Amino acid sequence: MTSIRTARDSQWGETFTRLKAMTGQGRYEEVEAEARALATLPRRPWRRRPPHWEARVLATGAAVMHGRVAEALDELDTLIAELEPVGLNSRMLRLIARSNRVVALSGLRRYAEAETEANGILRELNQIAHRAPVAALEVNTLGHLAAVLCGLARHEEAEAVARGNLSRAKGPAAGVLHTTLARSLHGQGRHEEALTEIGRSPAQPPRYAAGYPDLVTAEALYGLGRRAEAETAVRRALTDCERRLHPAHPRTGEARALLARVTGEEAGE
Repeated sequence: MTSIRTARDSQWGETFTRLKAMTGQGRYEEVEAEARALATLPRRPWRRRPPHWEARVLATGAAVMHGRVAEALDELDTLIAELEPVGLNSRMLRLIARSNRVVALSGLRRYAEAETEANGILRELNQIAHRAPVAALEVNTLGHLAAVLCGLARHEEAEAVARGNLSRAKGPAAGVLHTTLARSLHGQGRHEEALTEIGRSPAQPPRYAAGYPDLVTAEALYGLGRRAEAETAVRRALTDCERRLHPAHPRTGEARALLARVTGEEAGE
């Protein structure tokens, strides 16, 4: 197995491939720890690959997916400012970091800033599409944009973005996009359609989406007045969030707030 020691011996490609695979498995704490260790290795500026930048982008991305959005945002702002897009690889890394920034801003409910950032990324990806494989990052960013539009209560636009890109999404990203589409339908009062759509999400979502399908299910059920079922779903969502995400993850707070509404424990209900 590639280690930090062998990474010094020009095996950066293997190391980052392994770390990205671990990210896909939801091993965010391990990825962040190893990526931060890689970023502290002595720099060798003559290398063609920018391993220290890639390590920092991986570390901050893992922190965002884990749910530590507030502290990650400060680090992302610094990283993006320092990472000058002097070459195509550096430019792509900067765009990935900016896409992670969209998620962090959205998690902090800074939706207007998140929308501006997402649209800027999409414009730049369009400019370099003839030079680099941008499809995966573009679809991910569009998925983030759909969630941001839901946060802005622009549910019809969110639906259009989600529907328009479902056919392009692959693997876990497709399931998460189905859930975001369901949320946009719920926001329009189309609760039955939302429940149908949520049924197309994977039974076991990726770790970064823990609790998301059950939370949207609970929202739709609550919209239909099916409080008992909504309570069951939101409790399941809250358990999943508390078990798989960092305690500071915004979704955990959303689940608690919805549970209070569903059970009538919210002030004045």
